[in-house]
Order: sequence, then structure tokens, then C-alpha cells
Amino acid sequence: MDLRAVLVALAIGAVAGWLASIVMGGGGLIRYIITGLIGAFVGSFLLQFLGISLGIGNPLVSQIVTATIGAIVVVFLARLIA
Repeated sequence: MDLRAVLVALAIGAVAGWLASIVMGGGGLIRYIITGLIGAFVGSFLLQFLGISLGIGNPLVSQIVTATIGAIVVVFLARLIA
């Protein structure tokens, strides 16, 4: 993985975490990035497991939406457990 890929992943994570915080509440840049990165894995797994295709033509937007869905699930489960 090169530096550009890492920076893109961090940016997608930050945007997804920020969007999830709008829905679920919370804040902080580090929290956005961590939640978004974990959410990207969870969202990707969840959508593939359920056989859901977003049908978004732009791959970057598709990744952000997938990561946001996953981040919302992660925050919801974390609050349910805590």
C-alpha cells in the first residue's frame, strides 16, 4: 500500500465517520477516522453478506456510502453494548 492509498483510506474514513456522527451523534476527528475505517470493513462485509448492491456508478462515493453504513452499525452496536 502506498502513501496515496493510505491517505485516501483515511479521508474516506473521516468522511464516513463524520456522516455517521450526523446520524448517531458524537464527534472528534480521530473518532471519525477510527469509526469510518472500522465501518468500511463492517459495511463491506454486511452488504456482501446480504447481497446488496448500492448501484452507485462512482466508486469513491460508493466506498463512502458503504463505510458510512458500516460506521452507523458500529456506533449503534457499541452503544448497545455499553
